[in-house]
Amino acid sequence: MAFEPVKETAGTLFVVSTPIGNLDDMTFRAVKCLKEVHLIACEDTRRTAKLLNHLGIRKPLISCFEHNELARIDELLDRLGRGEDIALVSDAGTPTISDPGFPLVRAAHERGVRVTPIPGPSALVAALSASGLPSDEFLFAGFLPRTASARRTRLLSLKDQRATLLFYEAPHRVVASLADMLAVLGDRDAFLCREVTKLHEELKRGRLSELMNDLGARAEVRGEIVLVVAGAKAAPPKSGTMEEALVRFDTEVSMGATARQAAKEAAHATGLPVRDIYARAAGRE
Repeated sequence: MAFEPVKETAGTLFVVSTPIGNLDDMTFRAVKCLKEVHLIACEDTRRTAKLLNHLGIRKPLISCFEHNELARIDELLDRLGRGEDIALVSDAGTPTISDPGFPLVRAAHERGVRVTPIPGPSALVAALSASGLPSDEFLFAGFLPRTASARRTRLLSLKDQRATLLFYEAPHRVVASLADMLAVLGDRDAFLCREVTKLHEELKRGRLSELMNDLGARAEVRGEIVLVVAGAKAAPPKSGTMEEALVRFDTEVSMGATARQAAKEAAHATGLPVRDIYARAAGRE
């Protein structure tokens, strides 16, 4: 849907991160922002009211959660268009990251409203930073499907990803998900981050099998969970022989490839240098 851009006097939508558990993680900038905006759109008004009471802040609240946020968009955009600043918060962590807020943020951009992040706590970043697994490249896959068949299909699509994998998981499904990861991905290094920043925080490094056995032996698993799983290992280098390369070369040529194309395909299949294959093939003529 296309919108007419709002006036330059429009307000700003602030995407504000709030503590996951430890209230000391609230940033000075986030506190300042919540004090200054006209309205706070929140996932749960009761949860946000407790945070504001702790901070000594009094602001109007409006609910904006999974089942009503589409209905709230026009009202919030109208208020932004009239020059009001609005803070978007979720129950904990960063809005839109497996939390409500994405439709509102997207609609604000389409309308030409300024959207400004107020960075802060994020469970997935916290887990990755403490995992000891490579963080130069990672893929956040959110929550896995609830059924075993769909879960395994999703994991199969991620099996060859070289990047470190991150998942959110519910406590009552975590053992089943770990079992499916073990079956599909193999017994990789992994990291469990449960109830991060909260009273019963648990951080545990081990193989998938070790984490599965540990949690499976417990009477009950509680709390919000992030699983960090090592990415796929690099495929071993190909080590074909020159004889195999020449057979592949001849096959490609017989199918209509040029000599150079055939040499490239043979090199890809065997791992041998293109120039060597091309020179040997040309030397037979």
